[in-house]
Amino acid sequence: MICVRTRLVLLGGLFAGTVATIAQLLLWWLLAVPLPEVLYRDTRLTAAILLSPSLLVPEHLFERPDLLTLLTATTIHFLLSTIYSAALFFLCKHLRPLAKQPLSAGVGFGLLLYIINMYGFTALMPWFSLVRDGITVAAHAVFGLCLGLAVRANTRPNVPLLPI
Repeated sequence: MICVRTRLVLLGGLFAGTVATIAQLLLWWLLAVPLPEVLYRDTRLTAAILLSPSLLVPEHLFERPDLLTLLTATTIHFLLSTIYSAALFFLCKHLRPLAKQPLSAGVGFGLLLYIINMYGFTALMPWFSLVRDGITVAAHAVFGLCLGLAVRANTRPNVPLLPI
């Protein structure tokens, strides 16, 4: 049985990862970014973390990925979302000013994740420099906002944050 705090972290990560993906898809659609090709590209970029950079052959980058690539990218996305969720819950528990403003803390956290993901991790995985754009910034901010909502939903004024 999963304990309550683990369930909160998991649900927060799944919620934030899902809503951020929907927000990114909506922004791509509103800004006439070619769909589904750009989604296929991002799926390949993510799956290449575990599978191989050979997935990133330019001629095939925008083609429909196979099932293994799709499942790998989805697993990585939600695993990272859950890890980041745990990080924000932990920070809000130990830094009370963040817990008092979880929505602002969440947006700031999402923007920090953008910098870490798109500039820090590109030292190891340079292919992610392809997605440094305003839509990716917005998706990270939405992700952080959703995590902030998860923190806020699981705290009440004058009641300590659940121990993590």
